[in-house]
Amino acid sequence: MDISTAAEGPQAARKDVGLILAGVLPYPFLLDGFHRSIDGNAPLVAAVWLALAFLSPALCLAAALRLSARPHLLSLRRLAFAGVMAPTAYVFLGVLLYMARSPVPDEAVWLILWLPICARAVLRPAPGGCAKPVPAGLRIAHGVIAALLSLYVLFHLGNHLFGLIGPERHLAVMKLGRLVYRNPFVEPLLVAAMLFQIGSGLVLAWRWSAKPLEGFRVFQLASGFYLSFFILGHMNSVFIFARTYLRIQTDWGFAIGAPTGLIHDPWNIRLVPHYWLGVFFVLSHLASGLRVVLAAHGAGARAETAAWAAGLVASAAMATLILMGMCGVRLY
Repeated sequence: MDISTAAEGPQAARKDVGLILAGVLPYPFLLDGFHRSIDGNAPLVAAVWLALAFLSPALCLAAALRLSARPHLLSLRRLAFAGVMAPTAYVFLGVLLYMARSPVPDEAVWLILWLPICARAVLRPAPGGCAKPVPAGLRIAHGVIAALLSLYVLFHLGNHLFGLIGPERHLAVMKLGRLVYRNPFVEPLLVAAMLFQIGSGLVLAWRWSAKPLEGFRVFQLASGFYLSFFILGHMNSVFIFARTYLRIQTDWGFAIGAPTGLIHDPWNIRLVPHYWLGVFFVLSHLASGLRVVLAAHGAGARAETAAWAAGLVASAAMATLILMGMCGVRLY
């Protein structure tokens, strides 16, 4: 790997590579460790395994932050962003392998796919060069559609909060919502808007990833990369896996992997980081967009940072409450 131009020297770049590899490659095995510990009645050990699984994307985000001012290490920067997607990518991969009835363990396929990607980024780095301009029109369209979709997103997440009361309440609210978003006219528009957000978001994130970035932008890009895979995988699970392959309803039972649930099933446990990060990133990505809007209207650095920080805290709280309900916690 040609990293001699790095101001910090080869040792710093090797540290970045180590963070990325530590975040991506062991991820499935950390979830396996959780399941073995739960089955072995060792909840504290299981909690450590799960915490390490959540740490995996955090390591890649840390690497992306370290690489944010080094455009000459472009391959590593993009690999770090890809590593943040590991939890949702592993779910997507598992669904595809299940439908394909693959006899190869998911963990083995994970390594087979990631090792060449990591090796290419390290051994054949992409030249930094000049970053292509970010299309202003595409950026505006992405933001406008995101604002419109936020109405659906907030309802959908609010619906999941009713899981803290019980599946029956969740179902009642969902039935009301489906009168709108499963309308034969509305649903295709909703799907088209989601697909546009995936495509436009990836184009914008790819262009931005080649530029020197401040920490706020690194987070915004990381959350955008994660959401692109999360939304695509979620749509695949709903429209192809559930409705077409299994021919079942995408209700509360489908979401929590009933009857076993999220925690005690060796496959379903991968949904825990996948869901928590999905909720956290979709809300914090919206908060990041709000920060851009505030900056454009001259709100001031202090107000922008305060609003963004509050958005991140609220996103984490919402993700935690939703996951608690999905794991069986009830308020009464």
